[in-house]
Amino acid sequence: MLKIRPATGDYAPYAEQYVVLVTGDDILDALKTQLKQTATLFSGRSERDGNFRYAPEKWSVKEVLGHVADTERIFAYRAMRIARGDKTPLAGFEQDDYVRAARFGDRKLADIVEEYEDVRQASLALFRSLDKEAWMRRGIASGNSVTVLALAYLIAGHELHHRKIIEERYFPAIPRA
Repeated sequence: MLKIRPATGDYAPYAEQYVVLVTGDDILDALKTQLKQTATLFSGRSERDGNFRYAPEKWSVKEVLGHVADTERIFAYRAMRIARGDKTPLAGFEQDDYVRAARFGDRKLADIVEEYEDVRQASLALFRSLDKEAWMRRGIASGNSVTVLALAYLIAGHELHHRKIIEERYFPAIPRA
């Protein structure tokens, strides 16, 4: 495993907001630690908690977690393709369309948590399999140059961004039972 952080030019400028949230230079350890922390955060939460929105136009807790899992899948897919040497530019995605189509509100929160955990385990398996050269390969995603290493940091930082929102805006309004 490569224990370095991505350089500024390894990802799009807007992605800096996510990369800076990840501490240290061991991305595999960060991803494993997040898996435990996020599972703990959602442990024992009710369906009512999962359906909570802190404002009418905002996503529910289920939708936020589903979005985190969907985005991780997409970023890991991009990482796999780039790591394997695929030079095809990879399209972006519209997050609101994905959340609407997924109908997370029709599912049980526990099922979405389990799906998140499965997605993270799959991402970890992919990243553990990479050699040094694969980590540093560069491709185009959403019209921007990105390395595999940066995509791993984006997965971690994107989750941290949304976990902070859940902790600050959703769960303070919903005390644990």
